[in-house]
Amino acid sequence: MTAPFKTRITDLYGIRLPVIASGLMWLAEPVYVAAVARAGLIGFMTSASFPDPAALRAGIRQCRELSAGKPFGVNVMIRVSRDGTDRVTPLIDAVIDEGVKYVETAGNNPEGYLKRLKDAGITVLHKVPGLRYAKKAESLGVDAVTVVGAEAGGHPGIEPVGTMVMAAAAARSIKIPLIVAGGIGTGEQLVGALAMGADGVAMGTRFLVSEEIWAHRSYKERLVAAGETDTTLLLQSMRNTQRALKTGHVAMIQKLEQEKADTATLLPHIMGTIAHKAYEAGDFEKAMLSCGQGVVFADKIEPLAAIVDRLEAEARTAMSRLNTLYRAPSPVAAGHAA
Repeated sequence: MTAPFKTRITDLYGIRLPVIASGLMWLAEPVYVAAVARAGLIGFMTSASFPDPAALRAGIRQCRELSAGKPFGVNVMIRVSRDGTDRVTPLIDAVIDEGVKYVETAGNNPEGYLKRLKDAGITVLHKVPGLRYAKKAESLGVDAVTVVGAEAGGHPGIEPVGTMVMAAAAARSIKIPLIVAGGIGTGEQLVGALAMGADGVAMGTRFLVSEEIWAHRSYKERLVAAGETDTTLLLQSMRNTQRALKTGHVAMIQKLEQEKADTATLLPHIMGTIAHKAYEAGDFEKAMLSCGQGVVFADKIEPLAAIVDRLEAEARTAMSRLNTLYRAPSPVAAGHAA
């Protein structure tokens, strides 16, 4: 089947649809990311999910073996560790040494690492929660940016702006290839984002119900049953806003925030290891699990390739519908109007 769209993002990555599978903490590992690649998209393994750089190197090699020669990348969170340890440089070293061609950076400003990545011939996509950060990343020389709207799972920023507003505003000022994210999980939304001026979209929550995601089936079944109101925002008190699935654990954290609990009190309840255990056991009520409002579209547990096929079919249908609605002015009418 021929690719239905040609955008700067499909050209940049050589992919079938202008859809990016963003890094998912703990979940975006080699089997899943390789499945994304084989389905004709590009995904990013989350380097922070690996226990050390050696494990990341092994993961990169495994993903390359499984990807059938299709492109894949690595997500690198730019952050400062609480103990002052530089945890980013060893990951960058691994990515470069292993010949990875595509990197998704997120978190803090990537400026300190950008030259090394670019000198290694790596295409850098930087993910941000706001337009001003996207402009800054563009000025630094990244190859593309993902702008995340308020509906997104994970971190939509301390002042979340709805994806529809964010997308249109970013498209008017960002000159490099632009990806938009946040609550996006259908082909119709992909077409809408392209109509607003984006070059592609990023999805995370939509793919959580794919069979290749290693998390427990009961967790996926909870997502299939979820609606658009089954997520909530928390951690605003830490200026680290997160959108997560509504669970008993999340309600407890929100109560602590209402009671003005300090960071030291909150930290034990938001550690990533708690989420990892919940994914393993399927006991989602005892964890804070990132989840976007687009979970309403995650309606079936199935192979990732089937999800991508559905996205493409939805996009084609949406384009056909638009073609029936738009009536281009005839040359004569246009001439009279002039």
